[in-house]
Amino acid sequence: MADGIKPIATNRKAYHDYFIEDTFEAGIVLVGTEVKSLRAGKANLKDSYAMIRDNEVFVVGLHISPYDAGNIHNVDPTRTRKLLLNRREIRTLIGKTQQSGLTLIPTKLYFKGSRAKLELALAKGKKLHDKRRAMADRDARRDIDRALRERQKD
Repeated sequence: MADGIKPIATNRKAYHDYFIEDTFEAGIVLVGTEVKSLRAGKANLKDSYAMIRDNEVFVVGLHISPYDAGNIHNVDPTRTRKLLLNRREIRTLIGKTQQSGLTLIPTKLYFKGSRAKLELALAKGKKLHDKRRAMADRDARRDIDRALRERQKD
């Protein structure tokens, strides 16, 4: 828990499906009992993405499960939520996503102090052969590490 950061959810699939170019930290607008659900760790970033509309950034598909004791105060778990970035960052994101074919993918959701934050990544999609190469590299690295550990035991 370095620097008051408490992780809630990570999007591990994003690192498999995309090349991550740059990351941004954004605040997230939450209502009702969503914060209590996040504190319980009930969030899923798997199929979420971010979009820019009218110079504002929104996250779509972020699933925050309804709070168990929330009754009528619970909201739609997959509603579109507004992200809080400063104007300069939004202009940068608009330029990069329009010109170079990058997309915005949420990679991490965490608490920084008492605030819920979302890490957004500018990402470029991987082709199938890139994914295979990454898996082969990971397997090779695992084999090398295993061999080194075995050698150190002797």
